[in-house]
Amino acid sequence: IGSRCCLKPELLSCLSMVLTRVLPVLLLASTCAASLHQASGMPMSVAQAPLRLKGGFLGGSKESKFDPTVAQERIDQLWKLDCDFGREAEPKYVYFEEIIPDRFSLTKGIQLIRDELCMSFNKPKHKNFNMDSARIAAKNVQACAADLSLPSVLSTCAYTVCGDRICQSGAVRDYTRSVAGRFGSLTEFGDPKPELFFATGGGTDSGPTLAHVTVAHAWDPQLKKQLYEGNAKSYVLANIDISTHCGHLDIGKGNAGKLAGKEHKDVAVIYGMAQESIFRDPRAACGAIVGMLAAFNLANGVHVRLRNDLGEKNYQFLTNNEVKADDGSPINFLVAACIISVQGMMNTLEALGSGGELDERGVGHTTAQVQINNGDNNECILYCARGTVFNGEMRVQGLGVDASRYSAKMVTMKDGKKRVKVLYDGTDQHPILARSYSVQANAQVTNPAKDDEPEPARTNSPVPTISMSASSSPARQNPRGRVTELESQVTELRQEVREGWTEFRQSIKELMSAVAPLAQGDEAAGDQEEGQA
Repeated sequence: IGSRCCLKPELLSCLSMVLTRVLPVLLLASTCAASLHQASGMPMSVAQAPLRLKGGFLGGSKESKFDPTVAQERIDQLWKLDCDFGREAEPKYVYFEEIIPDRFSLTKGIQLIRDELCMSFNKPKHKNFNMDSARIAAKNVQACAADLSLPSVLSTCAYTVCGDRICQSGAVRDYTRSVAGRFGSLTEFGDPKPELFFATGGGTDSGPTLAHVTVAHAWDPQLKKQLYEGNAKSYVLANIDISTHCGHLDIGKGNAGKLAGKEHKDVAVIYGMAQESIFRDPRAACGAIVGMLAAFNLANGVHVRLRNDLGEKNYQFLTNNEVKADDGSPINFLVAACIISVQGMMNTLEALGSGGELDERGVGHTTAQVQINNGDNNECILYCARGTVFNGEMRVQGLGVDASRYSAKMVTMKDGKKRVKVLYDGTDQHPILARSYSVQANAQVTNPAKDDEPEPARTNSPVPTISMSASSSPARQNPRGRVTELESQVTELRQEVREGWTEFRQSIKELMSAVAPLAQGDEAAGDQEEGQA
């Protein structure tokens, strides 16, 4: 038609409308209908299946079906490792004996991708690259690119800790070098760049937001697509460590200490107070947790958030009862710090798994811990809990979230210092608890993360804590909300399809009307040529 009509504008307009408006609407309507059938649980026949273009959905990908065996084997190996929860220990012990072995179990024998240079199979996108830099990146640096045809794991790491300056020394430094330096992202210059979140009081400002940001920053849609197309056994690993903190003040027998208006006599240690320097007086640590329990202020957003994570039942118990170690040392604020950390871990696990931040190829590993501020460079960590999500199963192990079930005993170290051993239900044996969840199916077309979207408004009413038990049944999500939303979209699309179909028929008529005279002219010319012959 273009050669016969010399690309007349009216014909190009008709063709353009057909290709750019009608066809995409039909494809979108078909895909939306398929989503509706999937959400409602109804079987879909071949005739109802979404339209396919060559290669996949809407020009899709060559992604191979995921093989979960490699990731599942490593998850199972992790849960065979023993853990020592509740013991106040040096950071290097917790990192090298607990967290790091778990994560090496998840990545052993697989190509670990976390260095930005390993992702140099894509062309530089920085607008400030000059020609020389771009030429080098296009030739030499791309030799550093990972071979995605091998089974690979793309790893990222996130860490939360209170912004209190007393927390910003030994434990955070050791974490960055020991844990984040092995499993977090690396810059082009080899520097660790973990996600660091400084929530006041520690824990999480929002578990779902923390999970979303950590996962969204780890890869962009193109990188994710390339990883998934490379090898059927490749997966992604999101490591998130939740931390609160609590002061540790050695006062010695016969001395007295005062905390939150209460005077403590003849105890070895007060948890909730710390001496930041030998030249300073002791103070509350964490001040936010101590303030929340000692003088709750409804107008203080931090108090409200911490009380929500602690749970109303635990708040009432800790404000009306004194929890003590076997030597009489008060541990109310330590118990609160443990529960807030564990609850933050649970909220984050929920978001990674049933919240859909990780799809079928996503592995999540989270931990909960409490920094113990003891006033010197040898800060300690109390390891509270660990958890994983993968392949529709969530597993957790460690201290729980019921304050009435906490107790503790004090242990004297070789240097004469006292350290605590926190118990739950009177024992340091912690069973592995599991439950199932619905796996988020991998989306062929993903949108960039909307990190700048505002977080939903927080209510002031305390929310119940999440508890997990071995007998807990999988929580089946009611799909009616999603079905209603899809039905309204289908209704709108039907109307749009009707309008598009009307325009399409009219355009075809105009197209045929424009072509008919040309066809008749061609017949007359052919008859004339035949007569001359």
